[in-house]
Amino acid sequence: MSDFILANIIGLVVASFMLYFPYTWCKWKNESEESYGLKWFMTRQSKIDVVIALLVTLIPLTVIVMYMPRSWGGGLKTPSLWEAFNILGGGVAAAFIEETFFRGWLQTLAVRKFGAFTGIIITTALFASVHLIAVRKLIRLLTFFPGLIMALLRHRNNTVMPGIIYHAVCNVWAVWFSPLPGA
Repeated sequence: MSDFILANIIGLVVASFMLYFPYTWCKWKNESEESYGLKWFMTRQSKIDVVIALLVTLIPLTVIVMYMPRSWGGGLKTPSLWEAFNILGGGVAAAFIEETFFRGWLQTLAVRKFGAFTGIIITTALFASVHLIAVRKLIRLLTFFPGLIMALLRHRNNTVMPGIIYHAVCNVWAVWFSPLPGA
């Protein structure tokens, strides 16, 4: 079996675990999915929160990246139509999977054990650290900052859905506007 096929199988198993385990946990513990933010809904306020978070983060980042040297990951990448579909699909899928696991399940447990501030910081640090697995570049740890916004969206709105939307848009933005050098 080639390394490519093995890596894809492992990725599928890990992604499936991260997406479905939190729901299984709720059933095992006889706890509601809603208490873990796993009932996906958007209120008027959560929509406003997402729009504000996107405007406050992506507008300044876009301006910065446009003037950043390409060797640092700056500049605009113009993907082909096929690459654009892959970016969109991968970014959206990763958002659902990671938000369900990190903000739905793990953040809920960490906040219960350590309190809101510490629980959110721990979960966000773990989220950022996991991003080193696929691409071992320290710049990947910067995912801590959008992760913090997603954690706050989850905490404020009692659902992972605002974080999923923010995460998906940021994923698409990151690949489109700021590809990693050498990645």
